[in-house]
Amino acid sequence: MQDVDYVSGRTRIYGIVGHPIEQVRSPEMFSASFKARGADAILLPFHVLPADFDRVVPALMLMPNLDGLIFTIPFKQQAMALADAIGPNARIVGAINALARQAGGGWKGEIFDGIGCVEGFRQAGLSFAGKRVMLIGAGGAGSAIGVAIAHEGPTSVRVFDPDTGRAQDLIRRIGLVDPAIAVSYAEPHCEDTDILLNASPVGMLDDARMPISIDRFDPTLVVFDAIVKPEMTPLLQLAAQSGCRFIQGRQMMLGQISKMTDYFGIVAPPA
Repeated sequence: MQDVDYVSGRTRIYGIVGHPIEQVRSPEMFSASFKARGADAILLPFHVLPADFDRVVPALMLMPNLDGLIFTIPFKQQAMALADAIGPNARIVGAINALARQAGGGWKGEIFDGIGCVEGFRQAGLSFAGKRVMLIGAGGAGSAIGVAIAHEGPTSVRVFDPDTGRAQDLIRRIGLVDPAIAVSYAEPHCEDTDILLNASPVGMLDDARMPISIDRFDPTLVVFDAIVKPEMTPLLQLAAQSGCRFIQGRQMMLGQISKMTDYFGIVAPPA
């Protein structure tokens, strides 16, 4: 029998907790990120039933070789109670998707959905500072994105969601981050806009709809879609046809993985 070379008794363990769990790509992608940084670490899928969460997850956290957990549906809000320290984005959003063991003891929690969006823009050489933003979607992803970009100093953020109550709640949260931002509710539009963000599910998989009614974009507009599949959504296809800079959902996901790996204390080697 031949041994494998990617796990041993010295391997540090990370896990992703969710229900269901079969659909997640995190075990492959994070384990690859760990290996690329030279770490003897692996991320495993943990299928936890909602009724068992409060009993199972605190017990997992007692394992000395477990250094971090990622939370997906439906546990991002419930996991907040497990953290001894809460990051600035999670404090405003009211949810975490990462929990990391601290060197001095205890656990810290943060949400990286929006941070991944900001990092995707940064890696593309783009910034939210001083920009006018239109954000479509104020659900879980939209809320995290709205709060994260509020830390980056945009001039204005206009928010749309079919659920106006949810949109108004996000507007309030953005104001808590930076009262200087001109934040308001608006129907999706591109006038007086530098960056258009779609954080709604419109355009996902086989959905051919657009989250905004328009035939062509101004080529100076930057367009982002949080949807990962398909990589080129109808919104991004129109952006490409219009000559716009655009950021894909996959770039947000890769940015999120990079920042979460940093958060877990696995530092990239010098270039």
